[in-house]
Amino acid sequence: MEETICTIKETVSHSNTADTVGSGDLPVYATPAMAALMEKAARTAAAGLLGEGETTVGSELDIRHLRPSVIGATVSATATLTAREGRKLTFRVEASDDNGEIGCGTHIRYIVNAEKFMAKAGG
Repeated sequence: MEETICTIKETVSHSNTADTVGSGDLPVYATPAMAALMEKAARTAAAGLLGEGETTVGSELDIRHLRPSVIGATVSATATLTAREGRKLTFRVEASDDNGEIGCGTHIRYIVNAEKFMAKAGG
């Protein structure tokens, strides 16, 4: 299997802290923000595997948030494809800041036809 990997970065700001998004009371990088960055990295990594009219949708996310990141820190999320079973894509996801690892886990995405998926969703 050809290595499929992508790293996405963002800066911790007031808009993605736990106290702002409602997942906590402190002004540190929110777990939901880290999860979204990990998913974005996986979605971007999968882009080269898609055919005409296809996209990917997230199905499972099993992560641990290991330590906080403060406002101003740069957070990087990396997604590495570890398995492909038909339309099912499994990624190892990791996040870090300037001081090292802050999160890790696995993420599963499925390749779908965008038009058919939206029709099933009622949209």
